[in-house]
Amino acid sequence: MQTHFSDAARAKPHIVEADRILRTCVHCGFCNATCPTYQLLGDERDGPRGRIYLIKELLESEDGDTQVTQETQLHLDRCLSCRSCETTCPSGVEYHKLLDIGRAEIERRVGRSPGDRALRFGLRAMLPEPKRFKTLLALGQTFRPLAPHDLHDKIPARQPPPQTRQRKRPDPATHARQMLILEGCVQPSLAPNTNDATTRVLDRLGIGVRPAQEAGCCGAIDFHLNAQEAGRERMRANIDAWWPMIERKGAAETDADGVEAIVQTASGCGAFVKEYGEMLADDPEYAIKAKRVSELAKDLVEVLREEDLEALGARHPATRLAFHCPCTLQHAQKLGGAVETVLTRLGFALAPVQDGHLCCGSAGTYSITQPTLAKRLRDNKMDALEAQAPDTIVTANIGCQSHLNGAGRTPVRHWIELVDECLEANDSRTD
Repeated sequence: MQTHFSDAARAKPHIVEADRILRTCVHCGFCNATCPTYQLLGDERDGPRGRIYLIKELLESEDGDTQVTQETQLHLDRCLSCRSCETTCPSGVEYHKLLDIGRAEIERRVGRSPGDRALRFGLRAMLPEPKRFKTLLALGQTFRPLAPHDLHDKIPARQPPPQTRQRKRPDPATHARQMLILEGCVQPSLAPNTNDATTRVLDRLGIGVRPAQEAGCCGAIDFHLNAQEAGRERMRANIDAWWPMIERKGAAETDADGVEAIVQTASGCGAFVKEYGEMLADDPEYAIKAKRVSELAKDLVEVLREEDLEALGARHPATRLAFHCPCTLQHAQKLGGAVETVLTRLGFALAPVQDGHLCCGSAGTYSITQPTLAKRLRDNKMDALEAQAPDTIVTANIGCQSHLNGAGRTPVRHWIELVDECLEANDSRTD
């Protein structure tokens, strides 16, 4: 793709980056074939190729240009950032980076309505703060029966605690192998058993898992709501929280307190943490540390697939599962099929899922900022997941889990919970 940036524009780092990405696009349109919003709306501007043209025109125009409109912003907002187009693209266009540049630029030039600004501010103030979110969630659950229908679906009902014998997390100090875990923002409140189940399963494999209490939100919520510098500040805060335990590993490989990985149980967080190195590459104080953090970041399935799972003796043939592979797992982290392989090794029966590459409509805060499109995508995804009548649907991301559960159909859980329960059941049978 040819670009026409002025010399003054080319002096700006974000224009240089955008120019590099734009020039890799060959206009083929293969991306539209796997774009969820293009499939729903059939509008070229709601597919990756069209959005690339919109961003190109935006960046080549000058401030005050009448072509820069709220309509352009609408089409960029409708993008799920699912990155399915990147998986399809034969030219390797880094679309998500271009989209971040375009969204930040249109935000600067066009701004937003007071209502839209308030919504986005509220999301940034609530979701990344676990204590605040927990309080608001409890309030919402109390008054859930009175909530409007659209809001009612987004407030999960209170769940009873899991019936397992091991309710407390194992002591990580009993193992030589040590890993950190990112607790997440909303997951401790929406699905508190996910991280607990992870620590129990990894404990069986001789791995101690601990959180860094000072670590917080990965930064993705702020970053993708166009508060990109606030997102980077959260990245730096997490690096500061993790670094003392990472640094020990580098100094003494046998140090029991050192960590060999930073485990993510939410694939959305994992995809973002793995990009810390790129997003802080120009930060002289954090560039090297961020790169190391990204190298250590692993989705839970990356840890488990390297272990001797067969030795666990987990077998659960009576449960038929359908797995929803989050976009952040298959497109961003390139781990499509990894969870299915682990579950199969553990003896679970998996139902086939048609159009598994398509987004469920959660996409971070998308289900709140674009509720109509998100609901259509969710219903389509649930139809595909339920086609073979599974007992349970499992996934690898809390956003997808909550969004799909909002349909009130087949229960959706994190896949590690099923593994944990299976191992617990095996223990009960052998007692």
